[in-house]
Amino acid sequence: MSKQKLPRTSGGKPFPLGPSNDADGINFSLFCRHGEHVTLIVDTEGSNNSSDFIEIPLDPDVNRSGDIWHIKLHIPDQAICYGYKVNGKGRSDQGLVFYADHILIDPYAKHIAHRSWGEAGRYGSSPVCLTGPQDLFDWQGDTPPKIPLADTIIYELHVRGFTRHHSSNVSIPGSYHGIVEKIPYLKELGISAVELLPVTEWDETDNRFINPSTGESLYNVWGYNPISFFSPKSGYGSGQFPAHHDFKSLVKSLHQEGIEVILDMVFNHSGETDYEGKTTSFRGIDNPTYYMLNQENGEYLNFSGCGNTFNCNHPVCRELILQSLRYWVTEMHVDGFRFDLAAIFSRDEHGQVMDDSPLIELIAVDPVLKDVKIIAEAWDASGLYQVGSFSQNPRWQEWNGRFRDDVRRFMAGYDDSVRTLATRISGSSDLYQSDGRSPLNSINFITSHDGFSLYDLVSYEEKQNHNNGEQNRDGEAHNLSWNSGHEGVPCSADMQKLRFRRIRTFAALLFLSQGIPMIIAGDEFGRSQQGNNNSWCQDNEIGWIDWSLREKNSDLLRFFRKCIALRKQYSLFRRTTFFRPPVSDHMDSPDITWQSLHPGSQDWSADCRTLAFTLHRTGVDDHCDSDFFVMVNGNKEETVEFIVPHIQAPGDSPMWHKIIDTAAMSPGDIVNFVDGPVVEPGSRVATANMGLVVLQSKY
Repeated sequence: MSKQKLPRTSGGKPFPLGPSNDADGINFSLFCRHGEHVTLIVDTEGSNNSSDFIEIPLDPDVNRSGDIWHIKLHIPDQAICYGYKVNGKGRSDQGLVFYADHILIDPYAKHIAHRSWGEAGRYGSSPVCLTGPQDLFDWQGDTPPKIPLADTIIYELHVRGFTRHHSSNVSIPGSYHGIVEKIPYLKELGISAVELLPVTEWDETDNRFINPSTGESLYNVWGYNPISFFSPKSGYGSGQFPAHHDFKSLVKSLHQEGIEVILDMVFNHSGETDYEGKTTSFRGIDNPTYYMLNQENGEYLNFSGCGNTFNCNHPVCRELILQSLRYWVTEMHVDGFRFDLAAIFSRDEHGQVMDDSPLIELIAVDPVLKDVKIIAEAWDASGLYQVGSFSQNPRWQEWNGRFRDDVRRFMAGYDDSVRTLATRISGSSDLYQSDGRSPLNSINFITSHDGFSLYDLVSYEEKQNHNNGEQNRDGEAHNLSWNSGHEGVPCSADMQKLRFRRIRTFAALLFLSQGIPMIIAGDEFGRSQQGNNNSWCQDNEIGWIDWSLREKNSDLLRFFRKCIALRKQYSLFRRTTFFRPPVSDHMDSPDITWQSLHPGSQDWSADCRTLAFTLHRTGVDDHCDSDFFVMVNGNKEETVEFIVPHIQAPGDSPMWHKIIDTAAMSPGDIVNFVDGPVVEPGSRVATANMGLVVLQSKY
């Protein structure tokens, strides 16, 4: 018998879904179409003792409006824990499954009870949803930076991995607050937005794999297994304040320095996985509504590769997703979203691909989301690849997997890679030149959390995922990488020199290309994951940022900073429109001029390994005072010489200055214009194997 006093109740109201407070108490509202018995479980004292939980059965005649169950508790404005039990007639062949003894998470719960990182969860056995007094967080007049797309530079990071390593020297490693302490570094680097790997609550202890080297259980570190779409990850909190308070402090602090916050949202599946997984919420509340099911046997359709697929285009699920996004924008002040495996948004309730997805359009036109950035990972785990075709609405940006692959192919010496490299440098007009879209619809990246780090991309051809506990079967096998002549580490000094040259060339290609660049945290100072290209379960030095590399590889960090600064200074690298096609070979002011080794001579043949181009100042605005000539050599061993073009200009032809040479020792690898050696038009410029050289002329 519960020792807690049963509060006075009344029928309540169906909307809004979830908990809502007013002066007279707390209203609870839950969508549940197929359940026949719904019970509200309440712990008003936070005792976490099942014998003290209050169970309040909901009367279908009083507490149900259609498919919405609701009740109001007339209690003081206090913090309480709650959850639901749901029961009904099960039909597994129809996906109707109920778990009468499970205490389920409210899909609209804004806060989940605090749980320290690695602590066993109480999901299913205790009420863990929190509601209570209105949050009085002081935003101090916070407003979103609203950085234009053209000026956006994205820095992808994992909240825990970013500062968990002892070398981070932060007061609370692996936390939201740890990022706050690194804001001066982010400002110095020059990025405009942090893209955070998932921060909605998940159970990191749900990983069933064991590290074969140590025998230790592995965690689900990355968080692509949500159990809530609203509640911020409590294990990232300081423990001194609720997690949502710490998250808001992070957003406010970043905004004060002009840095935006983009969240990686996982709406394509949940952490309940398949029927063998732990039931925490959606499956026990209304399985056929929340998930795509095989209509013949009730089994999950698995387009996510994670055991289930969220039924994103069901009206109930669409509304849940929209409400979640609105909440993160209005309540948490975030500036944008990256949607994991977003091609699933194009599938209907039976998994069939639709030409016009209601959810994709609703997100693009939602009035609350009007000013936020929306980025699609435009593929899923079942082969649906929509890069360039995800949506014709120009509001959608896409992770451009073609950019990643085509730049990697060129820099690994593949045949027939020059033409595609030129297309990616130009902003991928083959993908985005329609319906008002532009180069700014392309999120350009070479590495991300999913795959090799940039250092490993030039050091490994084979993945080294043995410590993930899956006998090296997990992770992408086709990495388009080249190890520079030797697999892994250690390597010779000459080979290390080549590897860092290639990293600098990759970075220069990224920041000098049209589109929005994104880098992964630690690439700017040569972070390695020891060849692991799927570090989702490595809560150790493989998955953490080693900040000692910031000093050890300070020359590389300097190169990244100055590349970012160069991009910011000149709008030629941040076009909002595609290059104009030349009217004729004698066009007076082309936007861009291509060549191979000789001016006026392009070589698009399959065996060509060299590419050069001139960006003309007249191609973007009247305020730019510079032209740029970029040369890149994709040969693995051979140094080549490019002939420098003459510049079309009235009067005396200005001189070129060499500002970047990725084969040079720092600080000669990148210099200011006034410090760059003069290069005469018509002269030859040697460009090392896998190197890149940039010349600048001023007027």
